[in-house]
Amino acid sequence: MNNTRSTQLFQQALQSIPGGVNSPVRAFRSVGSDPLFIKRGAGSSIYDEDGNAFIDYVGSWGPMILGHCHPKVVAAVKAAVDSGCSFGAPTELEVTLAEMVVAAVPSVEMVRMVSSGTEATMSAIRLARGYTGRDNILKFSGCYHGHSDALLVKAGSGLATFGVPDSPGVPADFAKHTLTATYNDLASVRKLVAANSGSIACIIVEPVAGNMGTVPPNEGFLEGLRGICSEEGIVLIFDEVMSGFRVAYGGAQEVYGVTPDMTTLGKIIGGGLPVGAFGGKKEIMALLSPAGGVYQAGTLSGNPLAMTAGIETLKLLQEDGFYQRLEEKSAFVADGIAKAAKDAGFPLYSTRVGSMFCAFFSKSPVYDWNSAALCDTKAFATYFRAMLEEGVYLAPSQFETAFVGISHSFEELERTIAAASRCFKLL
Repeated sequence: MNNTRSTQLFQQALQSIPGGVNSPVRAFRSVGSDPLFIKRGAGSSIYDEDGNAFIDYVGSWGPMILGHCHPKVVAAVKAAVDSGCSFGAPTELEVTLAEMVVAAVPSVEMVRMVSSGTEATMSAIRLARGYTGRDNILKFSGCYHGHSDALLVKAGSGLATFGVPDSPGVPADFAKHTLTATYNDLASVRKLVAANSGSIACIIVEPVAGNMGTVPPNEGFLEGLRGICSEEGIVLIFDEVMSGFRVAYGGAQEVYGVTPDMTTLGKIIGGGLPVGAFGGKKEIMALLSPAGGVYQAGTLSGNPLAMTAGIETLKLLQEDGFYQRLEEKSAFVADGIAKAAKDAGFPLYSTRVGSMFCAFFSKSPVYDWNSAALCDTKAFATYFRAMLEEGVYLAPSQFETAFVGISHSFEELERTIAAASRCFKLL
């Protein structure tokens, strides 16, 4: 594969952009390669600066559920541009998308639009603290909720200890208010809650973890969190920035039948444009400025281009049979890759929820960060590079989710499975 132009652009980018990229995983460091620079996308495919074509399973990390450049979304955004790109003032588009989100997501009675998932989770936590009058928060190892200071925290030395910074630049005084439990382990949550009784404002969790690969919740895990939060007066926040509108129109909370107090969203509700949102019970959301005293603001919040793309995307997601067709395609490719690995005698643990799936290079089940960390990342890196040569673009990390879009054809899915079969035989 010729990647001369991408290599040149990366060397050029290193001179003006830290690490040569504007988000770390794009650097391809964990797979021992340099990044490809993408020039355009169409449907299920992307094309790099050297003209190479790839079947895309990253989909801009989730939002391209319709595929790249869906004609209805493109036409709507082009028309919106003609009316203005940003006003810093209310528009009818904001109301329309807000009403669509409220109608779709079980926990959301009111919603505030923002510009990124990080902004959504940061603001939701601030609001939970304002609502409860408590300072501490509880998160889970392996779940990523953006790069705000309170969330770049790893577990302390003991189960009931406070967190310590996971990045330079995060003050220890901030990190000490973050408790870290083990995903899919209710006992670890109960111990932390008991040791910090009356001080925890919220528990924030990815109901389907998507940032350590795709890790579904164990049976009873989300229900257990709901029970603990109800008993202790803790706000339960589902971070559905990734799973929202991905695993079902109403998100993971629709799939599992567990309703949190608040939900954070992003990705799909912007149709590929920068967007985020957080919402929940009216009694909580009513505390948000200017209705209440908890401050949050953003000049580009509710940007008309992002609102337009989101509205058109959500309209298309409501078409009859959309999620059934997406489910069939997702099951086909995920099961096909798993079978290809088995036929090649290569150990693989496959997971999938809706159109999110992951092939863990592990002989053992993956259910939390510790079990995910046992994966053979060197073998994955070899597999990733081989799949790239086959024209299949996967996330450049073992610990990321693959996404299927409605524009993926069964012929492309079959080509992907055949490519995986050849690549497994190289390992």
